[in-house]
Amino acid sequence: MNAIIISAILGIIMMFLSAFKSSLKSFAPFAIIGFAILLAVNVLEFNNIDFFKVDTRNMLSVSKVSLLFNILVTGCALLYLLLSSNFIETVGKQKAEYFALIFFVFCGIYILSSYSSLLMLFLGIEIISIPLYILTGSDKNNLKSNEASLKYFLMGAFSTGILLLGIAFIYGSMGTFNLSQMNIVTGKVRNFDGSEQFGVTTWTAVGAMFVFAALSFKVSAAPFHFWTPDVYDGAPTVFTSFMATFAKATFFIAFIKLFHDLFGLVTYKWVQFAALVTALTLLVGNITAVFQQSVKRMLAYSSIAQAGFMLFAVMAVDAEQKAYEGIMLYTVAYSLATIGLFTVLLHLKDYTFDGFNGLAKRQPTLAIVATICLLSLAGIPLTAGFFAKYYMLTAAINSGVYVWLIIIALLGAAISVYYYFKVI
Repeated sequence: MNAIIISAILGIIMMFLSAFKSSLKSFAPFAIIGFAILLAVNVLEFNNIDFFKVDTRNMLSVSKVSLLFNILVTGCALLYLLLSSNFIETVGKQKAEYFALIFFVFCGIYILSSYSSLLMLFLGIEIISIPLYILTGSDKNNLKSNEASLKYFLMGAFSTGILLLGIAFIYGSMGTFNLSQMNIVTGKVRNFDGSEQFGVTTWTAVGAMFVFAALSFKVSAAPFHFWTPDVYDGAPTVFTSFMATFAKATFFIAFIKLFHDLFGLVTYKWVQFAALVTALTLLVGNITAVFQQSVKRMLAYSSIAQAGFMLFAVMAVDAEQKAYEGIMLYTVAYSLATIGLFTVLLHLKDYTFDGFNGLAKRQPTLAIVATICLLSLAGIPLTAGFFAKYYMLTAAINSGVYVWLIIIALLGAAISVYYYFKVI
């Protein structure tokens, strides 16, 4: 709760600092200090030291798991700023506003990591999404950036409508927005008149599928992925890495929390649907990435494939703690590799595969960093990406996920080795 308030305050301070852009040459130090403060606040709260005591009316539920996720994602964001803050300030003239938007995104991230009401789920998603629409179109002189922003906004607004419709169906059948009062996990449904019945109503199931589709859009799961390549390719590279890591990881945390807390034991039918989405995501992401001519666009499709692996955490319904542990490990490994690789791209003008020719001779440090990041994304043994994929698949096997889906995931990982090694 402390981090939500402080991140919002820091965002407002950065907005006011923009009034001094004629006298301040750089706003990056303020942003870096701000994220160091957020990291410290989350660490203190993890150790039961609170600055603000706020009654959230059971709409937020801060736990050790959510605080640990906040610490990990904030630490990765601090590294992101240390590596990329100078490039953020070269995107356009509104330097301070970019950092303000990043702080507001993290306000939404902290909400989604600890929400316990469907209303807070909606608010958290929108607080993250709206700044991302703006950051995508921040390069005003680039038509691809403008097009990507418009496409992201229109399709994001459409998915928000689907999300709200799903929440409305769930509320209509359950009579509450609060997850703790929706005893669907035990098969018990509370009606408006206070009576209870066992079983899942049709409207609850329909609402759940709408919410599943909306969240699938947010995490770039197929067949809801069509916005991803164009948006990632058109957005300024420095913001593409931000979208592909922190926002995506947070949406997965929200995904897991909802479908484990609310639909944990009502598994058979929706898990079948989730398995099909996971398989399609793995196949579409990996196969399409093979045919890309731009490394940046290839990474967009590879992020779809990585989302397929992350979906295993959503499906591990019989091992909730393993799901959270797996997604956190995957978040750190994927975020570090993606941030490192996009930082290398920021130093290159040519994003095609030919642009990497001779990089080891021209800039050996960048070549080594790119190689390590690509090996991690491919899941080569001894890298963080390998342990993340191994942990995720192990959790899936232990929870009884379909064997054919595990085989597709392994085939997808084998295909990914080709296009990652193509760059090397």
